[in-house]
Amino acid sequence: MQLLISDANIFIDLNVCGILEQMFELPFEFAVPDILYMEELEEHHGDLPRYGLQIKKLNSQSIEYVSSLQTQYNGPSDNDFFAFVLAKQEECPLITGDAQLRKVAVAEGVELKGTIWIIEQFVKQRLMSPDDALDVFELMKSKGRRLPWDLAKKSIEQLKF
Repeated sequence: MQLLISDANIFIDLNVCGILEQMFELPFEFAVPDILYMEELEEHHGDLPRYGLQIKKLNSQSIEYVSSLQTQYNGPSDNDFFAFVLAKQEECPLITGDAQLRKVAVAEGVELKGTIWIIEQFVKQRLMSPDDALDVFELMKSKGRRLPWDLAKKSIEQLKF
């Protein structure tokens, strides 16, 4: 199974519409850096490892890389950089919806996926109908989440079977 590294943004998007635990039914492995888990997820989502979330450590070279990125790029938080560098360390895609972190990932050559891609996977795996996916996007929008809504709708419309 393919490993995907996530920042906290994705968990927030899925949590606001009540499908966070369902993410772990997808045919992927999900991981976050240990520090991001402890600082942003553990208190309110401490059950995620039971569902399959992996907590991974950065090696010393990766920690040095974070320091160099912090001087090179403005915008992403420390935890966003940790998620990005873990994806680089593990040589796998990064899942994020954070615009500043996406810019870093593009500049540094890391494969990106986001919330829209996750919802598409729910539909492709038949864990959710296209109409349910559109409802999920509407709920996210009503809860103040930020996505390119036209692109989100179009991506699901193309998956109708």
